[in-house]
Amino acid sequence: MQKIDFAYLSAHIHPREPESDKNTYGRVLAVCGCRDYVGAPYFAAQAAVRTGSGIVTLAIPDCIYPILAGKLNEPTFLPLQTDADGKITADSLPDLNRRAAILAGPGLGISDGVSQAVQTIICQADCPVIIDADGINVLAGHIDVLEKAKYPVVLTPHQREFSRICDIPQTGSAAEDAAAFAEKHRCILLLKGHQTVVAGEGQLLQNIHGNPGMSKGGSGDVLSGIILSLLGQGVPPLAAAACGAYIHSSAGNLCANEIGEFGMTPTDMLSYIPRVLKPLNSREW
Repeated sequence: MQKIDFAYLSAHIHPREPESDKNTYGRVLAVCGCRDYVGAPYFAAQAAVRTGSGIVTLAIPDCIYPILAGKLNEPTFLPLQTDADGKITADSLPDLNRRAAILAGPGLGISDGVSQAVQTIICQADCPVIIDADGINVLAGHIDVLEKAKYPVVLTPHQREFSRICDIPQTGSAAEDAAAFAEKHRCILLLKGHQTVVAGEGQLLQNIHGNPGMSKGGSGDVLSGIILSLLGQGVPPLAAAACGAYIHSSAGNLCANEIGEFGMTPTDMLSYIPRVLKPLNSREW
């Protein structure tokens, strides 16, 4: 099993081009949030910005737009109509075209409408897609939809989420189960844990970094935003998932070393993402 390290990162993420603009680094879309979960879109969007995306657009329920518009400066917004419970539906989805990558799931909540929306994104997106959190949960019973995607879908479950969608006999080995699932559904599976496993395209990688201080609500949303950004910048799905795991865990380690595991938060981790990526700068300024 290949270990994910800085050498792997630098082999797949290259210095930024001197002649470039915001369109060079991807127009990404994050479909996130519901009336009850406002933090997830914030973490995902900020992580994508910090990882280098050119333009980050948040497609969020209109009921939480005023809150997030007052907290976020860099992303653009697409407020969406919702059902009576403040959740999106397939009918409320924005235009999925002209996107470099799409994220669906963080904070969406669970409903039939959300399930239909996530399946629509997977089937209709003409770009790489990452599915996280509630986006994974609502695929239970519909997991074969992954095979209809135009690109290998990146899934980022923790073990409980994986158990909800897993339709193969589980062996008890995270690596073996992830590899079998990824092969069956032609997807990229990032199975989060103490030592995260990334499986897909016949490859199996392991991230050995990270710390217990990262075990807080919102940390996974940061990870999904990082991977979204990498996909939008043209990093292939398997490498985007693996590099995302490394950036996320390394930012968490830098954060823990400076302020400690107990009090560190996903908000704190955001500011350490650029420090992980700084050695990839095109030059010293």
